[in-house]
Amino acid sequence: MTIDDCYYLGKVTKKHGFKGNLIIHLDTDEPELYNTLESVFIEIDGSLIPFFFETAQPYQGTKLLVKFEDLSPEEAERLVNRPIYLPLTTLPDLTGNAFYYHEVIGFTIYDAENTEVGTITSINDSAAQAYFEVNAEGKNILIPMIDQFIIEVDRSNKAILMAMPDGLLDVYLK
Repeated sequence: MTIDDCYYLGKVTKKHGFKGNLIIHLDTDEPELYNTLESVFIEIDGSLIPFFFETAQPYQGTKLLVKFEDLSPEEAERLVNRPIYLPLTTLPDLTGNAFYYHEVIGFTIYDAENTEVGTITSINDSAAQAYFEVNAEGKNILIPMIDQFIIEVDRSNKAILMAMPDGLLDVYLK
């Protein structure tokens, strides 16, 4: 299993108590979807290592309180601040205009007149507003990912039709 075959689920944030319990922060809007996990992959020295839960329970909103099988408290402590992944195959299929960020990389964006704008190279979600990073005519432009702007996500043609805000493309391309 490689990182390219997985999606980032969250990270181990801290120890809880003295028996090897850990807190995992889940990077999701729906933490309840992960209440019945049996295992996760943790990145250690560039490799993904599977860890199986002895116990796991919801904890304070978007967190899980977990204890991994066959892991001493000392070994558990070494997992703090490590990223956690799950295989892409575990994600449910989305339909309509809903999409996973990794899914639309490489999609072409078209404006409301069906004119090609450019290709999505990445998603920037480090600010309050997430953006498509798009290569348009050799320039990197940012297009806000706002539901009202997205007219259609066409998975079969790897395309997204968007109603662009007036003047947005002019800022970058003129």
